Amino acid sequence: MLAPALPGAASRETLDGLSITRGVSGWGWRTPAALARFAAANRIEVLNLQYQAAAYAMHPAINLLPKLLRGTPPLVVTFHDLRAPYLFPKAGPLRARSILALARGAAGAIVTNPEDEAILRAAGLTRVRAIPIGSNIRPADLPDFDVMAWRAARHIPAQAALIGYFGFLNESKGGEVLLRALAALRAQQRDVALLLVGGQTGASDATNVAYARRLEALIASLGLDGRVFRTGFIDDRGVSEAFAACTLFALPYRDGVSLRRGTLMAAFAHGSAIVTTTPRVPLPQLPPGEAYALVPPDDAPALASAIGALLDDPDRLAHLRAGSLAARRHFGWDEIALQTRLALADFAKTGLD
Repeated sequence: MLAPALPGAASRETLDGLSITRGVSGWGWRTPAALARFAAANRIEVLNLQYQAAAYAMHPAINLLPKLLRGTPPLVVTFHDLRAPYLFPKAGPLRARSILALARGAAGAIVTNPEDEAILRAAGLTRVRAIPIGSNIRPADLPDFDVMAWRAARHIPAQAALIGYFGFLNESKGGEVLLRALAALRAQQRDVALLLVGGQTGASDATNVAYARRLEALIASLGLDGRVFRTGFIDDRGVSEAFAACTLFALPYRDGVSLRRGTLMAAFAHGSAIVTTTPRVPLPQLPPGEAYALVPPDDAPALASAIGALLDDPDRLAHLRAGSLAARRHFGWDEIALQTRLALADFAKTGLD
């Protein structure tokens, strides 16, 4: 794997069996030459670019790689999503076109979800393979986990139904809807609280910080002070403990639940009961009512109603937990690695459309 140089890090190392070469100083116009040298030195048969639009400093050289890498091995792009980040007014169409140009020029495109596959195929691309992501959190074994002690250490009421939310807060994930649903449940005299698991802003989207401030103001205006708790950044074991402490997880994505959501995969990996939003396209691996309960996007009353119904039905809650745990078989990294290897070999063999 080719990665940027880091202060104090070795130029070459092996982590979990993966050979890493830190051979670029950054992402820019020198990147294609660095990739070509890396490919030649290591006899690379196919290059796989792991692409997300807000990554690589959003430098245009990355989107032009298929043209700039003529004479090197075929380039296959794994698109983690096709959404174009905000740059400046009217830049959206330009970013979208640049992402599509990258897909058109590559020897093949791997996408993580059916929505993005449909977009590329509608644009006329045929060399597309859908392979989901898995959880980037490895569930910890917690045989002696004491939920009550864990809650007490964080001043979380012992008897409250604890609703979990995992991941960064941003416009697309329905944070305001979740807070309004929590307020509606509290208005029904339900003993509920919210746990925000992990860091809340991240570094890839500057709008997250402003959005987090809006949510803090909303928490105060809804009278939810003392009912919203935060773990901050924690390691994998800490995440697993937080998942184990929650009654259920609410993931009210505004654009509908999607296989590109790592937060969803983490909830499956931990066997959590999940309430989320109706997907834009069907997800055949995940029948509604088995792996999760679904509500319409941007509908706080519906979200509150679904959570309340689950809290009143322990058998249904247990059924969703079992279905969530069963769903993770579709998203194991061993199977993902196999499908990716097969796709790379196929694209490398048959070349461009």
